[in-house]
Amino acid sequence: MNSLSIDAINMHSPYIVGFDGKAFIFVTDNGITYRADFELDTNPYFTAYWFNLANPEHIKSPNDIKIGQTVICIIEEFFRVNSDVMLYMCSTDGGQQAMRNRLFLRWFSGYEQQKKYAIKTSEVKGETVDGKPMREYVALIVQRNHPLFDSIVNRFDSEVAMFNELKP
Repeated sequence: MNSLSIDAINMHSPYIVGFDGKAFIFVTDNGITYRADFELDTNPYFTAYWFNLANPEHIKSPNDIKIGQTVICIIEEFFRVNSDVMLYMCSTDGGQQAMRNRLFLRWFSGYEQQKKYAIKTSEVKGETVDGKPMREYVALIVQRNHPLFDSIVNRFDSEVAMFNELKP
């Protein structure tokens, strides 16, 4: 993965973003720390990175539009310097994955240059907890002009379908 420019991120980000050598870190007006990083996916079909966003202290965040704007600045910088694919899975902490999926989609859909990217989300069957199947949400984000766009989207769809077929 090509390195992201902190200066480019901070040029448009409402929160100041730092980098600790592994993760991009920002602190909200409410004192909540967020960490964002990218992890190489092991699929053999195309280069992809998992985007991880965490609130390590698990502090409940009020409705703060600047969090989404900051996350979008990080994502935009990723795609500015990388033509790779981004994958995202919502955390299942507290059973709030459906809400996190909607929030992430709202952040991304509200972004003014969304026409440059396709985002595809899917619900997948997760582990069973207390006799109830857990639902997980994954997303694919890819530049619409990616030369392998159709095959990437088709591969994502088939991987999700295969995963769901394997789970009861």
